[in-house]
Amino acid sequence: MQPHSTRGTTRVRARYAETDQMGVIHHANYYVWMEVARVDLCETLGFRYRDMEQQDGVLLAVTESRCRYISAVHFDDEVVIATWVSRAGSRMVTFSYEMSVEGRHVATGETSHIVLNRLLEPTRLPNRYRPVFGLPAAQGSDSPVA
Repeated sequence: MQPHSTRGTTRVRARYAETDQMGVIHHANYYVWMEVARVDLCETLGFRYRDMEQQDGVLLAVTESRCRYISAVHFDDEVVIATWVSRAGSRMVTFSYEMSVEGRHVATGETSHIVLNRLLEPTRLPNRYRPVFGLPAAQGSDSPVA
């Protein structure tokens, strides 16, 4: 299915605590930045990630993640993260990320998520979120239940 075409932009300032012994940002921090950008994208798309979890009982659990490091990021660099939904289905959503510093590409990434209910069981994305992810409304219940 055609994903939503909206791209979000998040800016993160690289903190000293995120650097490694070589003076560059430790690789694990890129995944934290992707999470920050993903939550920001949800707000850009018109809903709060927290509300989706707390009010609607919908959880997006990571099933796969990858990050390709292109160029080093250093303390106090401002990292600009472009984020978008690259694939979506009724039970899976994939987000893509491009990170840059002053126009220089530093990393690309992708995270895939399965849609779960509060009991951590696979479920379908409720109708109210389907258009946000570029999907048509489904027939039947709109509740992930549990």
